[in-house]
Amino acid sequence: MLTDTMLRNIKPRDKQYKLADREGLYVAVSVTGTISFRYNYRLNSRSETLTFGRYGPDGITLAEARNMLQEAKKKIAAGQSPAQDKARSKGKLRAEKRFGVWAQEYLRGHEMAESTRDMRRSVYMRDLKPFFDNRLLHEITEEDVRGRADAIVERGAPATQVSKTRRLD
Repeated sequence: MLTDTMLRNIKPRDKQYKLADREGLYVAVSVTGTISFRYNYRLNSRSETLTFGRYGPDGITLAEARNMLQEAKKKIAAGQSPAQDKARSKGKLRAEKRFGVWAQEYLRGHEMAESTRDMRRSVYMRDLKPFFDNRLLHEITEEDVRGRADAIVERGAPATQVSKTRRLD
């Protein structure tokens, strides 16, 4: 069984290798030293591998991986493939638009006077792009927009501000 101390002291080797934890959970250690939590299982006569994530400060802990394993086992018992569910979720995220893409499409595709388009492009480039460009649309909250509007007013450009009374749908 693995411990956090053991995980912190793992060293890479010439080839990728595995270290077992419990209940089928294991870590795969790459030649670069990346440690990933994984689980192999069979469903409908197919072997599948589910990768939970990387271990470390920017990743998940051993306890989190063990909890994720229990959730995955529940799905498998119900006849669902957690690895395929994860792949579908990733595909949906890749297909989802980022604010920057949406903004560029809006500025190109909507009918408006050139002076209006130039003004909106300027506002986007100066006040919105640095903060929202790479964020997914569903990640931007009303509070985020209000915060940007407040910063614009504080800067002394209230004409650019989105009205706080207007609903942002």
